[in-house]
Amino acid sequence: MKKEILQRSLIGALIGLLICQFLSILISFLINDGVYYAVVPELITVCGSELYAVVAQTVCALIYGAVWGGISVIWEIDEWSILKQSIIHFSISSIVTFPVAYVIRWMEHSLFGILSYFGIFATIYVGIWISQYFSMKRKKRLFPKILTAFFLTVVCIFSFIFLKHEK
Repeated sequence: MKKEILQRSLIGALIGLLICQFLSILISFLINDGVYYAVVPELITVCGSELYAVVAQTVCALIYGAVWGGISVIWEIDEWSILKQSIIHFSISSIVTFPVAYVIRWMEHSLFGILSYFGIFATIYVGIWISQYFSMKRKKRLFPKILTAFFLTVVCIFSFIFLKHEK
């Protein structure tokens, strides 16, 4: 389990970095003034330079991605109910995501900004959770049919081979 968490964390860190870079490019395109916005201007002010701001954001993106990758193993703990898995996953992701978002200025530093952030985070989380839940439920419903079709195919092939050798 520890090895799996480590592997997923490493992959998650790289994915977190990739997503962060992609979002910087996307935001720069959306602003559309010909300038590349690697980080939010407030972070440059806090860090003292654009270089240090990019380093801070890069480290945070790696941590962010690593945690999301690592906690994905929660969904594979069969002894836990879906409710327990969901609560623990949501709690860990919230606890880690908030400081990262706060430090790299992805949110306004006010009570309204914090409440807005958690509202948006929870809405996105619940939306993804619901879509994943119904997707997995559909796959589980289809799995027995796929399995049955597979076994029928195998039986037909073996029957054909057996009958062919009987003649």
